Amino acid sequence: MLLDSSSPRTLGVGEHPVLRFGREHAPEDSWPGRRLMFLREAPAFELSHFCGTCQVLFKRLDGANETLSQGEVEPRLTAGLSHVDDAVVETFGGLLPVGRYVPMLLSIQPRLILPARPGDYFSEEQIATWGVDPFWGLPEYPQTPYYRTWQAPVDDERHLFEFVVPMVPPSWNDRTRVKEYEQLLAASSTPTAVAVTLLDIAAPAVAAGDATDYFEHWGLMHFLLDGHHKVEAAARTGRSVRLLSLLAIDFSNASAEDAQAIPDLRRLPEASRGNR
Repeated sequence: MLLDSSSPRTLGVGEHPVLRFGREHAPEDSWPGRRLMFLREAPAFELSHFCGTCQVLFKRLDGANETLSQGEVEPRLTAGLSHVDDAVVETFGGLLPVGRYVPMLLSIQPRLILPARPGDYFSEEQIATWGVDPFWGLPEYPQTPYYRTWQAPVDDERHLFEFVVPMVPPSWNDRTRVKEYEQLLAASSTPTAVAVTLLDIAAPAVAAGDATDYFEHWGLMHFLLDGHHKVEAAARTGRSVRLLSLLAIDFSNASAEDAQAIPDLRRLPEASRGNR
């Protein structure tokens, strides 16, 4: 559920942001380097390729090894946001590269997903469109547990899938803090996590021979900056939690027009691809 949003705004720092997006170095005559998220200059996630015909992807790398909580706004986030809070947006914007961002406040009900287990997007919906990797003979593998929250059709030929991707796996979370948030969520649904968000859009150039459902995938990927314990607590208890999302227009693998359509799309009721 979309609770609030605001117009696109410029956020970020010009020199040495804590988190940035870019391409790994590759020789001039080779295939372009991987599209990456960097955390303190270390590759943290491999992302969907720029071509737009390869699969939607988030794959955790060695550099994804810390959270980015900001102590000065933590009391506001624990109490919970009721609207897009400019002070919180600016605080987390100071970790990001300069660009245009759409702030959104969402209410989500996360489900913890383990790769190659039931509910895994990469081994279910993605396989239905792209088939298995032709070299490995396997689905894409994200190298991390992650959360699924919501999905809905954009239209008959396009479907949007939403993911919450932790910077560190839930097994790293402090059990006492998770329990504390479980108790807090039993009384309130307002505790708020924060994420930087990418919209990646992709469809195969041609239908794969073993594909069963050809359509365009819209992957809305929220990379958690703060709130790992809150989101795990919500998933463990089946409760809702709030998420302040900073949707990065300039770093998504989608047009600015499509990225700016996300707040309206996020108002749609949830519906799976099979129930379109």
